[in-house]
Amino acid sequence: MAVEHGRFDFDIPIERRGTGSVKWDRYKGRDILPLWVADMDFAAPPAVIEALQARVAHGVFGYGNAPDDLLDAIQAHLLRVYGWQVWPDWIVWLPGLVPGLHLACRAVGEPGEAVLTLSPVYPPFLKAPAASDRRLIDVPLARDDQGYYSIDFERLEAAITPDTRLLLLCNPHNPVGRVYTETELRDLAAFCERHDLTICSDEIHDGLVLDPSRRHIPLASLDAEIARRSITLMAPSKTYNIPGLGFSFAIIPDADLRRRFRDAKAGAVPEVNVLGFSAALAAYTQAQAWHAALLDYLRGNLARVAEAVAAMPGLSMSPVEATYLAWIDARAIDPMQAGRFFEQAGVGLSEGTDFGAPGFVRLNFGCPRATLDEALTRMSAAMKAHTTKD
Repeated sequence: MAVEHGRFDFDIPIERRGTGSVKWDRYKGRDILPLWVADMDFAAPPAVIEALQARVAHGVFGYGNAPDDLLDAIQAHLLRVYGWQVWPDWIVWLPGLVPGLHLACRAVGEPGEAVLTLSPVYPPFLKAPAASDRRLIDVPLARDDQGYYSIDFERLEAAITPDTRLLLLCNPHNPVGRVYTETELRDLAAFCERHDLTICSDEIHDGLVLDPSRRHIPLASLDAEIARRSITLMAPSKTYNIPGLGFSFAIIPDADLRRRFRDAKAGAVPEVNVLGFSAALAAYTQAQAWHAALLDYLRGNLARVAEAVAAMPGLSMSPVEATYLAWIDARAIDPMQAGRFFEQAGVGLSEGTDFGAPGFVRLNFGCPRATLDEALTRMSAAMKAHTTKD
């Protein structure tokens, strides 16, 4: 039976095979349910679809500028949700978050200097420094016996070098699901100030906080000093399931840092397309009810995943405070590439190796319950067979 959340029904299956979907085409012709890339199997909010239909009906798709209303909408959104006053000239439009990571690496420091990041983390964090002729310093997060991750400040202090110029942060943290607390963020800000670091904070999952006891805090909203040395990357793409439309933005309060970021972008990164602008405006101004219903549905999915994984001997799962991504320790199954084991069972997960953590897998539970339940059933059967064999 479909579970309706207001007037939105997330249980309705949408056939994505044969639609050019990166997520589903990976296993074309194979009986494997794709729960890997961070792309939900839900239709976008009705308001977004209507805005896109209106823009398409116009019939002209030339180069576009952001509508003035979009700047107003983003300012209003950040002020309403986070109490963060952002000015229009701080915003730099981007066709995606990943270009923002690369531009931050190129805008800060000089070739050969170092960039810090905290792993396990979204793979582009580990690749962007080298692509910009910077040296990566990968500092592992601390992990306790319950699988709960936190920033290891002792390791950070030990790892930093005199030529370290930039820290790449992911908050909420993909893939471990953490929403960093105000205390953690203030300690991290103090660390950056003490070592004169710029910080680039990927906050693309900010609208997907599932733990009611947590709240997302934009790092740059803490005080003027950390704002001065910050690049904040945001987008509606994950929250409203419009990643393929290529819309994101950087918030850079410091004029000199913003100029260097823009200079790095000029001629190298394309502008946002008109459909991305239209979708973003509708998402930020007309999709609040859909967003609330989505969070309710994802919390239900998360509970299902947590219960199922807890019943599978050999697996353990980190607490998920935000995102629609479960981070699962499967080193008892395969210490290097546990994803291969689950592919053979008919479930496609992201390999932890890509995030800097071999033996872990990431499961995307942003899908209808029928898909999720079938995937968990397949995983459970595979684990039982594996345990019996041992």
